[in-house]
Formats: sequence, structure tokens, C-alpha cells
Amino acid sequence: MATDKSEWVIGKTLARQAAERGDSPYIRFEQGNWVSYSQAHRAANAMGNAFADIGVQREEQVILMLHNCLEYLWCWVGLSRLGAAAVAVNTAYKGRFLTHVMTNTKSRFAVVEPEFLGWIADIEDTIPDLERVYVMGGVPSDAPLFQRLDIRDFDELRGGSEADIDVEVTYRDIGTIMFTSGTTGPSKSVLMPHGHLHLMGEAMRLSIGLTPDDRYFTAMPLFHAQGLMMQSYGTMSAGGSIVLKKSFSPSSWIDEVRESGATVTNLLGVMNDFVLAQPRRDDDADNSLRAMCALPVTSDTMKALSERFGVDKFVELFGMTECNLPVWRPMDAPNEAGCSGKIWDEYFDVIIADPETDEPLGVNEVGEILVRPKEPYCFMQGYQGMDDRTVETWRNFWFHTGDAARIDERGYLWYIDRIKDTIRRRGENISSYEVEAVLLEHPAITEVAAIAVKAEQGGEDEVMACIVCDPAQERPDPVALLDYCAPRMPYFAVPRFLDFVDEIPKTPSSKIKKKDLRDRGLTATTWDRESVGYKVKRI
Repeated sequence: MATDKSEWVIGKTLARQAAERGDSPYIRFEQGNWVSYSQAHRAANAMGNAFADIGVQREEQVILMLHNCLEYLWCWVGLSRLGAAAVAVNTAYKGRFLTHVMTNTKSRFAVVEPEFLGWIADIEDTIPDLERVYVMGGVPSDAPLFQRLDIRDFDELRGGSEADIDVEVTYRDIGTIMFTSGTTGPSKSVLMPHGHLHLMGEAMRLSIGLTPDDRYFTAMPLFHAQGLMMQSYGTMSAGGSIVLKKSFSPSSWIDEVRESGATVTNLLGVMNDFVLAQPRRDDDADNSLRAMCALPVTSDTMKALSERFGVDKFVELFGMTECNLPVWRPMDAPNEAGCSGKIWDEYFDVIIADPETDEPLGVNEVGEILVRPKEPYCFMQGYQGMDDRTVETWRNFWFHTGDAARIDERGYLWYIDRIKDTIRRRGENISSYEVEAVLLEHPAITEVAAIAVKAEQGGEDEVMACIVCDPAQERPDPVALLDYCAPRMPYFAVPRFLDFVDEIPKTPSSKIKKKDLRDRGLTATTWDRESVGYKVKRI
């Protein structure tokens, strides 16, 4: 018998909790007042009706380029109630990265922070579909001049009707669009139906055992699946409460966790190291945390977090924006660092396969993680405007994650590393293609290959650019080259390492052999921006 997915819709989930839980707290932003489930339901209705009043149609895609705030959630749910979709844009995107997002989605409307107006002004002539931009907090007096775009105060969207919206939305409708990095092309826009979003929240609810008594401390950005689906939607599904922070601060993290009364929270990648690097205090373990989702995490890191902060249970899982969370470690499983858990076989098939042939491998053999759904609309519906990439990723009827792992004799999956060329730094996936495209616009550069390298053993990825310069021109100064990159790409994509080379290795078909470059790694000629104390500003 097929699963009943009729209620697997963002707006229906919030409406149900508003009816059942009423005045129970759902969310608090920073030190503000609590917003109940019924208040959140009405706020989402008001925002949805306001978007309808300005002409947002079913299946339309609206840009959200915002820091964490309550309005982000009201926009997200409100748009979904119209059958429209929020486009969750990384707040570091600028230049060609931002142009690609806006042209791919063909969005007419955007909601942004005032500090991003300059970036939009820079690309105004490259984004013909965008018509109107609403500015959170109002249009500043020193806002740049626009030739065509209609720039308005977000307050114009406040005060919409709180009445229920009479649009039937199903689990099949696209509820959110997120962008994930590319390697041989621009970032890919992932079409995420409501059924897909629902299972992401459910996986978090089940894996960490969320109940109405739980409080989630959420400091991850809402433009990522971790913050929006796994934490915010997962908590909503459980009827629990959230303390939402604008951003993550390692120096105040434990104080904020303690003040919030949180019982659960997430740390991702290097966030673990940042927290542990803070000075120890006698009251570190004086908090309400019962469990933490920390990934990836080593045995030493898990032990250090547990002993220092008094956390007994650690949850790990495996997933991607595209393929949901098909593997997670249940609460009754032992803490095992590096073990992502068991396959969620109610909804997904997962195998470890030879990355060259897609043939399944045996117990404890390392290969590529391949995934496919058992229920329709519980997976991405493709990459928007990139049919060739969709087909390539789905070859042989399996979604290819590009990640390596093994499955042990108990059926537990152990994540190993990435296979593909994607660079992951500080929790961000970086498109090597887009880094290369920016550098190739420099007049002195003729060829470039961006790769992931590790600055120290066991560390996270850092970006290295291997560069071939035009022999007829003067080689650019490394600092000047980074100054060229900084305003043209997200701060996290600016290379840490530069290696000027005479040639870049290629296959007979002229494809860059990035594996050879990664295997070579750092060399005696590699320039490290940290050697001169170069700092990349986040804005």
C-alpha cells in the first residue's frame, strides 16, 4: 500500500501544529519574544497573501537572499501556500555566481538585505527577468542607483490578510529551490518538492528523537538544508521549539546554548573545531543539551565534545540537497565516530558501487554511494534548466552522489571521502568551475584549474588555483590577484593557495586531470595567502 503523502506539505504541517498546539512556542529569534504556532501560522498566511497581492503566481520562484530572521520562515511558508517556491540564495553570492542564480530561476521578485543592493546593482544588466526587489529594514539613503529595477521597502509586504489561502498544494509541488556546486559547469538549481522537504525534516526528527519537549538551538543559515529543513522543519514536525540565531559564533556558542535552554543542536565540519578551540570554563557542562548532530566528527572530537559539554548522544547521517537523508544513525545505536548509520529503507535504496561500472560491491568494500527513492517526489525533481546534468547524475537509474563509503556486516554505512571534484570548505560546497570562470576573466591568465587541497593532515578542504599565465604579459602579483577575486566571488571561494605553473596536465581529449593536481597537492612553488596575513572580508 502506498504511503499517504497528502499532508507532506510545509503549510499543512504548520497549520496542523497551529490547530493542535495553539499557543505553544514555536520559535524565538535572538533575544526576542516567543512566537507561538498559531502566531506563526497567521504570519505565514499574511506573507503569502501579501505575495499574492503583488502578483506572485503558482509555480513562480521568488529569491530570498536574507540573513536568518523570522521573516525568512514566513516568506518560505507563505510562498509555499501559494504553490510558489522560495529560492534560497547564499548570502555570499555575488558577481557571476549571483547572475547565474537569478537568470536560472527567472525570478521576477526578490527579498534581500540592504547590504546586497550594491551586488545587485553591479549585475543589473545581466538579470533581465528580475523586476522588483524588496529590501529588509528599508531602502538605505545611500542605496545605489538602478537603471531598471524597482527597489521597495519590505514593509510594503507587511500587513497582508491573515486569512487562510485557498490554493491546493500537494507533496508533488516544488516548495524550495537550493543551489549546489558544480565542477564542470555552473552551480545546479535543485528542484525540491514538498515530499522531499518533509522527509528531510522527518529524518532529523527520527534520528535525534525530537519531541514537543525539545528545543533546537539553530545557528546555521536558513539558505542551507541543515538550517531550513533539518532543523526548522524537523522541529515543526515534532511540535518542539526553536531558538534561531542570526549566525554562528564560536566564542559565545555555549553561553547562547545555555541561555536558550536548548536540548539539541547541530555542529557542522569545522564548527566542531572552532567550539573546542575556545578557552575552557568550569561551567561548560552546565547546559540542557541531551544530543547533538555533529558531522563529520572524529573519535577524538566526539570524546572532547562529550566530556567538555556533557553531551551523551551524538547523531550522524548522510545526505545531500538532491537525494534527501537516506542514511542516519538511530538514537538507540552506539556512538561511533564516522558511522553515518543505517539505510532508511522504508523510503530509499542505497548501494555502494564501483564508481567506474556502477556494479554493487561487497561488504566493507569502498565505492561510490548510489541512492534512489522508493516513493515518488521524495527526491529532487532534477536540476532546473540543466537536463544534461540531471541525466548524467541519474545514469543507470541511480543518483550518483560522488561520495565514497563502505557498508559493514551490520548494514551500517561509513563515510570515507568525496570522489568528485567538488570543493567543500567551512561547510560550503564550492563550484570549481565558477572559481575558474572568474579567474579566466583576468587578462593575464590563459588557463586555470581550481582544486581542493588540505593545508594540514586531517584538515578541511582549502581552495588552490593552478594558473597558467600569458607569457606576453607580466605575471600578476598574488595579493593583487586575490584583490581581483574578492569582489567577484563569495568570500569562501577565494583561493587560499595559488600555484603558477607552465602547463596544466590534460587527457588526450583536453580534459584537465584534476586528480593528478590533487595528488600533487602543495608544492615548493605554492603561494599561501596566510604567509602574508591576507584576510578575505565576508562582505
